[in-house]
Amino acid sequence: MSAQSDQYYIDKIINGETNAFAVLVDRYKNMIFTLALKMVTNREEAEEVAQDTFIKAYNSLSKFKGDSKFSTWIYKVAYNTCLDRLKKNKKEDNNISIDEFSAHLIKTMDNALSALEDKERNQTIQNCLNLLPSEENFLLTLFYFEDQSLEEIGKVMNINANNVKVKLFRSRQKLAVILKKQLEPEIIECYERK
Repeated sequence: MSAQSDQYYIDKIINGETNAFAVLVDRYKNMIFTLALKMVTNREEAEEVAQDTFIKAYNSLSKFKGDSKFSTWIYKVAYNTCLDRLKKNKKEDNNISIDEFSAHLIKTMDNALSALEDKERNQTIQNCLNLLPSEENFLLTLFYFEDQSLEEIGKVMNINANNVKVKLFRSRQKLAVILKKQLEPEIIECYERK
């Protein structure tokens, strides 16, 4: 038995079968929570944001026009809910200067990371992503881990695809700086000598 499309369940919900919403929650709860956690960086708040996202999505379901995938639409709801939560808490992002960035640094980081085991590499990248400001962490997660296109990310973040590309470039630069600071200096020195 193949899984029904999101639209099938949306139609059921709009026609009064409210329990069908549980299927959509089940499909997207882990990703919404993960994205929320990346932005608000607090487990309890991320749970609240995820819950608020689904409440808002349910209440606004009749406004979903199908212009984009349902996943894109609900990511946008989650993103905006996170932004509202961050504004409410007045959290400040700690920005990292991209002046330290260079092409040589990226090459060095790529070489050093390739020396690590896959599991270690993924954990290192995840830890470094969590040090980025929440919006950049969210952007890189959508692009690399959720395979969202530039256009889809643009819809989620209310910016055009070219702006997404620029933000993606800058976010990667900042990530490279963080990776350099996090990796052991002797690993980096080893590769810089080659």
